[in-house]
Amino acid sequence: MTTLTRQDLNFGQVVADVLSEFLEVAVHLILYVREVYPIGIFQKRKKYNVPVQMSCHPELNQYIQDTLHCVKPLLEKNDVEKVVVVILDKEHHPVERFVFEITQPPLLSISSESLLSHVEQLLRAFILKISVCDAVLDNNPPGCTFTVLVHTREAATRNMEKIQVIKVSDILGHLIVCEKLHSKDWAVQSFGIFKDFPWILADEQDVHMHDPRLIPLKTMTSDILKMQLYVEERAHKGT
Repeated sequence: MTTLTRQDLNFGQVVADVLSEFLEVAVHLILYVREVYPIGIFQKRKKYNVPVQMSCHPELNQYIQDTLHCVKPLLEKNDVEKVVVVILDKEHHPVERFVFEITQPPLLSISSESLLSHVEQLLRAFILKISVCDAVLDNNPPGCTFTVLVHTREAATRNMEKIQVIKVSDILGHLIVCEKLHSKDWAVQSFGIFKDFPWILADEQDVHMHDPRLIPLKTMTSDILKMQLYVEERAHKGT
């Protein structure tokens, strides 16, 4: 067993690659399982040696790819605390929040043969859990949309404070009003449109849900990564 720092072998990039690929699959699958978009835009593919549903809609796929492209540098630096897929109703209020809590240890005790294969087995279990999560969640109202939030660690947040905050519209045409949150635990929202300026501060209503029901889905612990997935569900969705 060898102990490495995150700088050795550019390990931050390796972990970021693994996480980015997983999160892309997870976002597509969440949108399918929770019926945010018609099932006709999804096609069955195989990831982690299990069948998954992936969107074949070009604009939606580009949005997801652009979002995760912006998240990846933060993952490489271990600046990400949470990635959250928020499902919103017609009034743009969150009805569900799929929360991926991510922890990467500063020291990595690994052997070459367990570097990725073990982690991919654990990620497969997350995908399988997402595939059946509708069994423990209530139906969502029609006409839902979604957005992706990233909660950053304090050091990353300080760097982002130096950037001027702007307003942008997402691919669904909803105007996003930027505002500062109460605590140090901020979230930033990616819209993947302005390549040179992809981040804005998220609305507080997207970050916090009043008295939600908490549904744990899956937890993993490995030498290179720890992750927990749970859902915050609004008590009354108005379906």
